[in-house]
Amino acid sequence: QVQLVESGGGLVQPGGSLRLSCAASGRIFSINTMGWYRQAPGMERALVATVTSGGTTNYADSVKGRFTASRDNAKNTVYLQMNSLKSEDTAVYYCNVRGGSGTLKYDSWGQGTQVTVSS
Repeated sequence: QVQLVESGGGLVQPGGSLRLSCAASGRIFSINTMGWYRQAPGMERALVATVTSGGTTNYADSVKGRFTASRDNAKNTVYLQMNSLKSEDTAVYYCNVRGGSGTLKYDSWGQGTQVTVSS
């Protein structure tokens, strides 16, 4: 079992910043990709950003230049620094961790943290 604990969501005004954190624990090994997805009301869950074990990042076009994903491999933690937030960034943000191999492969999700951008 892999447990993911997210923190850092909340209410922020347009143009503001927030930093999300997600710490992984439990039966984790050979973590490959750590990342963030989001789901707005009435929408499907969508990629925000991912970071591989080698540090390669991938971002949704809508957040490029505003969001930065990073990870601390020693702490099994992934971060999402969100700047210049817009109302359309309002969503529940979910942490995702993938790793392992063969029959021990895992794909785990956090419980989600609400981010609301509003004046």
